[in-house]
Amino acid sequence: MKRNNKFFSMLYVVLCLAFFYLPILVTMIFSFNSSKSLTRFTGFSLRWYQELLGNGEVIKAVYVSVTIAIIATIVSTILGTITAIGLSKSKKVIKELLLNINNIPILNPEIVTAISLMLLFSSLGFRKGYLTMLLAHIAFCTPYVITSVYPKVRALDPNMANAAMDLGATPFQALTKVIVPMIKEGIFAGALLAFTMSFDDFVISYFVSGNGVKNISIVVYNMTKRINPTINALSTIVIVVIIVVLLLSNLLPKFKNKARKLNRKAVKIVSVVLVVAVMAGLIKWGFVAQSTHVLKVYNAGEYMDLSLLEDFEKEYDCTIVYETFESNEMMYTKLSSGETYDVLIPSDYMIERLIKEEYLQALDWKEIPNKKNLLNDVMNQSYDPGNRYSCPYFWGTVGILYDKTVVDEADLKDGWNLLCNPKYKGNIYMYDSERDSFMIALKALGYSMNTTNEAEIEAAYQWLINQRDTMDPIYAGDDVIDNMISGNKALAVVYSGDASYIISENPNLDYFTPEQGTNRWYDAMVITKDCSEVQLAHKFINFMISDKSALSNTEEVGYTSTVKSAFETMKEGDYAGISSYIPDTTNPNNEIFAYQQPKIKQKFAELWTKVKAK
Repeated sequence: MKRNNKFFSMLYVVLCLAFFYLPILVTMIFSFNSSKSLTRFTGFSLRWYQELLGNGEVIKAVYVSVTIAIIATIVSTILGTITAIGLSKSKKVIKELLLNINNIPILNPEIVTAISLMLLFSSLGFRKGYLTMLLAHIAFCTPYVITSVYPKVRALDPNMANAAMDLGATPFQALTKVIVPMIKEGIFAGALLAFTMSFDDFVISYFVSGNGVKNISIVVYNMTKRINPTINALSTIVIVVIIVVLLLSNLLPKFKNKARKLNRKAVKIVSVVLVVAVMAGLIKWGFVAQSTHVLKVYNAGEYMDLSLLEDFEKEYDCTIVYETFESNEMMYTKLSSGETYDVLIPSDYMIERLIKEEYLQALDWKEIPNKKNLLNDVMNQSYDPGNRYSCPYFWGTVGILYDKTVVDEADLKDGWNLLCNPKYKGNIYMYDSERDSFMIALKALGYSMNTTNEAEIEAAYQWLINQRDTMDPIYAGDDVIDNMISGNKALAVVYSGDASYIISENPNLDYFTPEQGTNRWYDAMVITKDCSEVQLAHKFINFMISDKSALSNTEEVGYTSTVKSAFETMKEGDYAGISSYIPDTTNPNNEIFAYQQPKIKQKFAELWTKVKAK
């Protein structure tokens, strides 16, 4: 019996360790994969480590994450420790009040804290960047330090400091020589927690950063928009560093005398390096606005060939501060909070909203001579008639990607109802998007995807519920790209640009848009009303739609160019057949999303939550 108990105990431990560390091991293995795939190992290669070392954005992000985490840890630990000691000497009423206040930021949802800090910095007129991120990290790390240190202080004899001063110690000596050594375990715990919280943070950092300042979390999040195995290489390096630190922390105590000498030297060296690094960061990011010409560009993540930014800076002797957003709604939130940008690249329905709410200024097309390069089919669309405010960037459709070896070609005539065909039960990826999913249901039922008719919306909701209950679809995001390349499912709802890339990697797949109609989408470049570099903004737009830039951009991103020459060239290259993914502008059932009023948008959101609630 004892042997059985021991066996099951060991098995339990092994399973727990596997559960925790197997994902890390897989990440490390695939960091050496020769291909982009995140699910198929095709051979050993250091390709992604080479790309990582050559990626300036990642290197800068590592610098920002490390320096801010260290400084925030030091400052919050000092503030937290002093506050905890002060609280121990306070009256009971004040003590309980302050402790309860201290718990608010800990219990508060991060997104609320993030938006609150963003609004605070905006109202105070702070230029978002390195300094605002640092202040935000200190603000949310300090309560955790107080929580860690206070129990240790409370456990001390309250007469300890008085006894030390009676023996001749000054108040400062009593603090540093007596009290601090006795609560050092709590201080170290608080410092480690503060460092971890700061280094890992994404939500708060995302909302309070600006001027091109990004930490690792923001850069990695942006990379996840497309298949980017550089993330695996970066993760592996971080894991190795953590392992080395843990090993050193366990080995150094065995060599106490040598370790003390080394520690003193190391502390001095690290302090000097840190001060120099921080000063360099403040000069570079905190005062970037002092450059002669600075253009702030705000775009979706993984949606531009970043080498074009360097080319533009060299050609026009300027600095581009390039930031990325997760969604059009996230972009709107930052813009409406007072954040200033010069050039935005939002989607059609958001452009319509920005025009109505007077966030944009009209383009001076005389300053954009490369307008002649644009395809006629991308101009004069419903979201901006006459292209008064916007210059088309990328365009495409939403359609069905299918495995030709599994899906019967005759079934394609069913259009969107193919996604309800019992033959393909459990073999479907639906795009995890309220807007796109309801578009599919509405089009399948013969309705407009911009309907505001409650009966039609309810019918679309029932279509989605029936599909969910009978077809067992998986609601996926950008991970559908790698899964379809690997052939994990027979059908998937995808954007045309993703379809072109997926098919280039897996020729067994094809893509079509149903005759019932689909979302014909456009993303475009616009100039904000508060733009500080209007002439430079026009030059940037003109630069991006030049033949050379447009080709480089679409080759990097994989989406369909709005520039004639780039579009024609891509048809003959790696994305051959891309013309079949272009919206059929003659099909009256193909529509562009219109801006939704808040009441309608809320209704769609509530119904989508119910669809996914199973």
